[in-house]
Amino acid sequence: MTASHPVLTDSLLRHTLAERRVALVAWRLLTLQTAHPVVAAGMADWSTYRAHPWRRVEHTMDSGRRLFFHDRDALRREVARLDRTHRRIRGTDPAGRAYTAEDPEVRIWVLVTLYETLTALRALSGDPFTPAELERLYSEFRAVCGEFGLPDKLWPATAADVPGYIDRTIRERLADGPEFRYMLSGILQEAPRPRRLWFVGPAWPALRVLIARLVTTLTVADLPPALRERFELRSGRGAALLSWAVHHGARHVMTRLPHRWRFRLSATATPAPTRPRRAGRTRRRDTRPVRLDTFFRQVLDQTGDGFIGVADLRAMAHNVCWPLELTAEREAEVHAAFDTWWRHLEETMDADGDGRISREEFVAATMAGVDRAPDQLAKGLHVAVRAMFRAADTDGDGHLCADEYRTVFGGTRVHPAELNQGFRELDADRDGQITEQEFVQAFTDYFTARTATTPGTHMFGRP
Repeated sequence: MTASHPVLTDSLLRHTLAERRVALVAWRLLTLQTAHPVVAAGMADWSTYRAHPWRRVEHTMDSGRRLFFHDRDALRREVARLDRTHRRIRGTDPAGRAYTAEDPEVRIWVLVTLYETLTALRALSGDPFTPAELERLYSEFRAVCGEFGLPDKLWPATAADVPGYIDRTIRERLADGPEFRYMLSGILQEAPRPRRLWFVGPAWPALRVLIARLVTTLTVADLPPALRERFELRSGRGAALLSWAVHHGARHVMTRLPHRWRFRLSATATPAPTRPRRAGRTRRRDTRPVRLDTFFRQVLDQTGDGFIGVADLRAMAHNVCWPLELTAEREAEVHAAFDTWWRHLEETMDADGDGRISREEFVAATMAGVDRAPDQLAKGLHVAVRAMFRAADTDGDGHLCADEYRTVFGGTRVHPAELNQGFRELDADRDGQITEQEFVQAFTDYFTARTATTPGTHMFGRP
């Protein structure tokens, strides 16, 4: 018999959330949340999930860990971070209705669907919670969610009231729109290869079609019957059999495994291996077009539509702030700096005045600009870079250590080994830290160096 882990024994909620088989209902949760018209509108206008789906999943998982697996202070900091994020998400949906992510009814829907999905996981696996367990789970869940300060009257009063709340919301508020359909199936058919699946190589396009079909079939079968009925989602006997086999099979297998395999007990992931690179002579050619093209696609084009606009720069500012515990004032400084960068880009590159810049325009205009006026970067890029440095310098000592550097540039796209190498290259005097000027110079080198031998050219990994 395996010993219980202390993180799991004190809380039924943590025990359930930590199980690896929660991943089986993750897409069910996302599609259920996206069916709310306000969530769908906010995702369409503000989210980068179309271009960077795995990063958005990573952010969601990080946020969940901070909310449910850390101490009360970390929970409150994460709630404050989410409050600041939601404050900016507002606009008008396709039907002309104003929306805001601060709407308490919407926020409660998003939170309650997480609780409901945990109960659905157990029911789908043939091992439903008892009424007493449901009340305990809901009580623990509400204790965490109480930090959001949302009106008590809008919450289901007890665990027994949750099914009725879900059913009413489905019938009265949810809408079958393009964002829901895209989340249900379309996104999986277009998603880039996750870094952990590096070994599948060119087989990924064919593999993701199969994965998309299986996940969509499973998700539709697992969604609440009221939603399937209202949205006319077909789920036949084959889908029901797949759901039964997956969930029952996972329960029988996972509950017999040691805790270290059954539960996600660590907040950090093991780095995925990278394929060995062939050694060769450095080509003496202008490598800027390749780097700038990479920067456009992987960094600037946050929405994945092939252009950059104000929404992309605001999304970049959000992604800088996301892993950092900033005050509202410091976060506002980052957003203001990225707005300045966008205005400079718009003035110098948006020739037709349509409010967006193509990849070709960006590459050509950047190269022409830095060749003609080396100080051009100081008017836009450097403003954002300096704000990013000050935000990442969490201890305020005027330097970035290796951990602070990894916080800024880390993520699913760049392997940790490349991050470490990039830091060492910028740390010219080998004192284990980078100054603001070194940081700015690295970005300058990335945009201006004609060969890939300059340290700053490797900040985002090697093209």
